[in-house]
Amino acid sequence: MRSVPLVPNLDAANRTRLRWEIWIVLGLSLGASAVYSIVSIVARLTDERPLGEQSATINASQSPREWLDFTYQFLGVFFELFTVALVVYLLWRPGQSAFRRLGFDFTRPGRDSLSGVLLVLAIGIPGLALYLGGRAVGITVAVVPQSLDAYWWTIPVLVLSALRSALTEEIIVVGYLFTRLRELGWADWPIIIGSALLRGSYHLYQGIGPFVGNVAMGVVFAWCYARWGRTMPLIVAHWILDIVSFVGYPLALAWWPGLLAPAV
Repeated sequence: MRSVPLVPNLDAANRTRLRWEIWIVLGLSLGASAVYSIVSIVARLTDERPLGEQSATINASQSPREWLDFTYQFLGVFFELFTVALVVYLLWRPGQSAFRRLGFDFTRPGRDSLSGVLLVLAIGIPGLALYLGGRAVGITVAVVPQSLDAYWWTIPVLVLSALRSALTEEIIVVGYLFTRLRELGWADWPIIIGSALLRGSYHLYQGIGPFVGNVAMGVVFAWCYARWGRTMPLIVAHWILDIVSFVGYPLALAWWPGLLAPAV
């Protein structure tokens, strides 16, 4: 683990304020997603159909009218990024950039990009194998990464959606939580485990397999952040993984229709 700057001892009032801040940030973002996802998996497990015959769509069409679908898709990405802006604002200190605190800057573009690609190789292939294995044994729903019609803007919107997911998850679940929980005196490994479990929990709507896979991904990503102190490699890796998933879905469906096709 990298050395962690010493944090002044917080008095009881500031510790309470930070705890409330964490709960509010999570309640406005991925903590709420986790709660909905837990409710969703309970609903799926108590459904008459087994998990393997159910499906979940991530980037669904919002309207049959092209211009309105584009508007909804773009606004969905735009307004979700305000939670990322809120976190950056909350971490800002006089004379110390929040971007620098999070390692969310372009001071090391080459090294960050290479580290991100290596993370893709380390996470992507095992993650795909785990998903296909989960589908084969019936513990994972058929995840449809996109169901948008093929318009001129479809791929750009999917790329933006992938960036939205990467920024939201890595900035909040890793960078923000590490910063605040360290200030509250947590050691790195409890933060790593907590961050990973949170990441897995808001993917539970996809089934048990994706929960396990995302917990494992969360451990790797949070451990890397603890060593590097930078979210940029994590964002690069997450963005690439989601672009491949969202944009490459039609091709993957053609290759593995039996495992990827949603139940009719």
